[in-house]
Amino acid sequence: MFEWFDHTADLGLRVRAHDLPTLFAEAARGLFATIVENPDAIGLVETQNVQLTGDAIDYLIFDWLQELIFLFDTQHLLLGGWQVELLPGRLRAVVQGEAWDPARHVLAHEVKAITYHGLKVQQESEGWLAEVILDI
Repeated sequence: MFEWFDHTADLGLRVRAHDLPTLFAEAARGLFATIVENPDAIGLVETQNVQLTGDAIDYLIFDWLQELIFLFDTQHLLLGGWQVELLPGRLRAVVQGEAWDPARHVLAHEVKAITYHGLKVQQESEGWLAEVILDI
C-alpha cells in the first residue's frame, strides 16, 4: 500500500508492506503512479534485471528508486512489474514494463530525483514503513 503526502515544493511517498521485498515493490509502484496517470495501462512486455549493493536499508531503497528513475529518464521505460529479492548487502530485482507511448500513457509528474531529506525505512509492529520525498 502506498499513499502520497504533502511536502513543500515536493511530493512525499509513504509505503507500508508486510515484508521488505513487498515494501520495495510498493515503493516502485508508488513512484510510477506518480510519473504516469494511468499506471494500469503499462504493459509488461520488456524485462530488465536490476542489481544494487548496500547495507543500509534506507539507502538501498533510495538507490532502488533512483535506478528506476534512471531507467525512465534514459530509456523512457515505464515499469509496472517488480520481483524484488533482498539478500545481505544487496538487492536483485526483475522489472517489467514498456516504453512510454504518448498515445497510451498520460504523464502526470516529472520526478527528477529522490531526496535524502525525510528518508526513512523502519520496521513496525505490523510490517515495514518507508517514507521518501520525490523531487518533482
